[in-house]
Amino acid sequence: MADVIAARGLCKSYKKQEVLHDFSLTVEKGHICGLIGPNGAGKTTIMKILAGMMFPTKGGLEFFGSADGLDDSRARMSFMIEQPIIAGSLSARDNLEYVRLLRGYPDEKRVNEVLDIVGLGDTGKKKAGRFSLGMKQRLGIGMALLPKPEIMVLDEPVNGLDPEGIVDVRQLILRLQEEMGVTVLISSHLLSELSELCTDFSIISHGRLIENLGRDELLVKCRGHIALRTDDINKTAAILEDKLSVVDYKVIHGEEIHIFEKLSEVRRISKTLTDSGLIITRLNEEGQDLEDYYLEKVGADHE
Repeated sequence: MADVIAARGLCKSYKKQEVLHDFSLTVEKGHICGLIGPNGAGKTTIMKILAGMMFPTKGGLEFFGSADGLDDSRARMSFMIEQPIIAGSLSARDNLEYVRLLRGYPDEKRVNEVLDIVGLGDTGKKKAGRFSLGMKQRLGIGMALLPKPEIMVLDEPVNGLDPEGIVDVRQLILRLQEEMGVTVLISSHLLSELSELCTDFSIISHGRLIENLGRDELLVKCRGHIALRTDDINKTAAILEDKLSVVDYKVIHGEEIHIFEKLSEVRRISKTLTDSGLIITRLNEEGQDLEDYYLEKVGADHE
């Protein structure tokens, strides 16, 4: 699929302090991309640059495959940066009606549609200021959703929510992607909450990209396995299959094998490979959950 967002080599400095350094990101059409990093990592800065709320010191952007007419492209997008701006003295319906008029969206029926989509159709005249945090987040998403954007950029939409609120927002975002084809870029410092939601992940720390990876790759890396390197990776794979009956394994970048079975047979695997004339340069048992993987990448002290 085509990339609908491409950020290349973004840098941002405030006075003499660089808060974003050579950051690049691509988001494919129809995907949910998680921008993950600790508080202060630069996530909001990236989203503000995408939204046109600030300009990068260096680097460039492309939307829908073009670097031209970025403001016109942004008209096809919606952004919820930091906390949603909600008028607490107005109802959910009136907040949405205000956004409809502000953005010049002609279809008055759209307000009722969005209220139903975000689960606020039964709130009546209740003032938004009396909503729970989860309801406010869903209303903020609804305000971003109202003009039928092709892309939604959501900054920490689950931050501060209780478990029930997190589930509600997660299900809502999945529905937007699966049923309506909306591409979503979502930021969070909670990898565990995005692991079931995102198709792609970009992990950042101190304004620098740490790693880009897809969900399948992330799950493979976090799955318990034996990490194996030898002086002949192809011969190693053949021996694993022929002499040890290993089926569940994966070759990583042509230089390392991850074995996802026979985890208690490390000594047998080592002896078999050595007896076959191979030189083992790495043989480790590894495995971690998604939260551990995240902390390993960005550092637990920056959680």
